[in-house]
Amino acid sequence: MEINKKIITKEQLAKALECKTAEELVTLAKSEGYDITKEQAEAYLDEMENRQLDRKDLDKIAGGAASKADWCWDNCPYLH
Repeated sequence: MEINKKIITKEQLAKALECKTAEELVTLAKSEGYDITKEQAEAYLDEMENRQLDRKDLDKIAGGAASKADWCWDNCPYLH
């Protein structure tokens, strides 16, 4: 599921990364003014669950140099 960085903010991405279920993500999206389907939410959650970070990126996040949202904002291939 591609996400346009011109439409979503890094803060919204951070909130989305906290969602554990498709229903939570759909509710969040609606509260932010977006309309997504349950299927789109499930696809996003599947992508995030299967995303692998390399050791350098894990160290940045664990050490506080970057949040998961910061890393994703800069590196996730589906953000354009």
